[in-house]
Amino acid sequence: MYHTNESAENYLETILLLSKTRPVVRSVDIAEELGFKKSSVSVAMKNLRQKEQITVTKEGFIYLTDSGKEIAEMIYERHELLTSWLTALGVDSKIAAEDACKMEHVISKQSFEAIKQHVQKNLTLK
Repeated sequence: MYHTNESAENYLETILLLSKTRPVVRSVDIAEELGFKKSSVSVAMKNLRQKEQITVTKEGFIYLTDSGKEIAEMIYERHELLTSWLTALGVDSKIAAEDACKMEHVISKQSFEAIKQHVQKNLTLK
């Protein structure tokens, strides 16, 4: 079981997503993406660094460690699948994404796996 909180998971997921579209990720990029103050992001990055979920170069480039990437990918997979599932059930896509963002942090691994199997068996998702 991972010892992370919702905030840490959101930061890790954001770093993962930004790293897919940018050559490097910096605190300012994360602050901009999430609409947070750079000072808040700096505190969060310090905490993630202490948990060894990210590394930060002397230039301020942020990289996920293996454990950080594992958590980020788990949260992102949950987000994508839950959003698609809710949308397929007829929920407005904006509401589905917002609800998935809340659900992805609290759902148990067992419940998520059950939903995932059900979705893969019964729905053709976009």
